[in-house]
Amino acid sequence: MTDGPLDRATGQPEGEVGIVRAHRADRGMFGVHGSGDVSGYGGLRQPIATLASSPKPYGGWFDAATDALERAYPDFGDAILRVVVDRGELTLHVRRERVAEVARLLRDDPDLRFEFCSSVSGVDYPDTPDRLHAVYHLLSMTYARRIRLEAACPVDDPHIPSVVAVYPTADWHERETWDFFGIIFDGHPALTRIEMPDDWVGHPQRKDYPLGGVPVEYKGAQIPPPDERRSYA
Repeated sequence: MTDGPLDRATGQPEGEVGIVRAHRADRGMFGVHGSGDVSGYGGLRQPIATLASSPKPYGGWFDAATDALERAYPDFGDAILRVVVDRGELTLHVRRERVAEVARLLRDDPDLRFEFCSSVSGVDYPDTPDRLHAVYHLLSMTYARRIRLEAACPVDDPHIPSVVAVYPTADWHERETWDFFGIIFDGHPALTRIEMPDDWVGHPQRKDYPLGGVPVEYKGAQIPPPDERRSYA
């Protein structure tokens, strides 16, 4: 970890950013461009960067935990693509085919004991090779520690093994991630929509999903979706 200054373009510590994969679109509310708008309709233009693996020693309990996982898992070097320590948090970037195996070891090994999966969420990084990411937040109640797993898949092959057999609490979280991002969790007992209607088309938290909006009539006039209402000259 570093206590040095942050890179203004990425928000990461200087010198620790890996490959810049793409840039977020520079488009603000009502179609405005170049303003640094942070309304959520386009936001600031920022690079989408991949953090490089952090060098050992990581500090704190991170070294003991990763060493324990290496001892318990002979395929650690193949399954764990990167170990990233950033802002006081430990993230294991896992090859998607191995995510359930790694989760089971993190749960069962007596030196790890991450017994609880508090959430599974999706992330979409447009214009990157493995665009869709599933992020798992695990808690060790035995040792009062938290760790993050992250697995990625391409949008044209959005398959990641389910961890429901390891963490039953992941059931509805994986359904929500499928519903909003379209990640298919292979082996899930009932991977159906959880918030959108069953016949909904598409996955509304993907970055290329249209903003949409329900047309509203007011005294004979229609109010279009928010991103179509007007554009600044």
